[in-house]
Amino acid sequence: MKYFAGIDVGASTTKAIIINGKKEILGYSVNDSGADFEVAAEQAFEDAKSGVGVVDENKSFVLSTGYGRRNVQFADSTKTEISCHAKGSFQEFPHAHTLIDIGGQDSKIIKVDDSGKRISFKMNRKCAAGTGAFLEEIANRLKIPIGKLDGLAVKAKEETQLGSYCTVFTATEILTKIREGVEVEDLVKGIFGAVIKRALEMDPLDGNIVMSGGVVAHNPFFVQMFSEKIGKEIFVPSLPQYTGALGAALYALEEEGG
Repeated sequence: MKYFAGIDVGASTTKAIIINGKKEILGYSVNDSGADFEVAAEQAFEDAKSGVGVVDENKSFVLSTGYGRRNVQFADSTKTEISCHAKGSFQEFPHAHTLIDIGGQDSKIIKVDDSGKRISFKMNRKCAAGTGAFLEEIANRLKIPIGKLDGLAVKAKEETQLGSYCTVFTATEILTKIREGVEVEDLVKGIFGAVIKRALEMDPLDGNIVMSGGVVAHNPFFVQMFSEKIGKEIFVPSLPQYTGALGAALYALEEEGG
């Protein structure tokens, strides 16, 4: 059995996904990128292969993408994360759409046409605001496990408005709100709202909207809030955190002549 692997080495997490020649997903895995991208890629790759009957003798092609793609020495080829996210998103939603990917260290807005061709993209690289790192930093300040943010936001009675455009200043603003007696649930919903606002400022959201990334994977209420704010249904891939890795695996299949 031949297989094709995509490895997405992000600044925060590394994702690996394995598909066969029919584009069926055989295995996938995610782990922290840490300080050694090569080790993170190897671990994610091995974990994705584990238990799915894939051995090295079956290997056809491995393609890496993401921030640390060039650190994956065992990869046969590389592609940019923009191309791979567009490819992975179009695989599940094969029509023109706007993809919003909210990752650990950056956010992307990618637009594809009805043929899957990328027609534009925008990235937020200047500040952690509007990314998973922003949520993680604020969660740390509030002494709340990041995995509990979504559950708290669901319970909010209102959304606390936050005016700061910087992670550091927002943290200070939140401390002030706490001192004023604002409920934590309302603060967390306000934090989600701040991330959504940053995304909305990046680029107009045309047509059908798809969302991916770790923030989307772990925070369904965040997606609901986003949908309500734009007045549109939002489509989410079955494995939202693996969109880039899936696109990389699909490119691997193409490059091998599949």
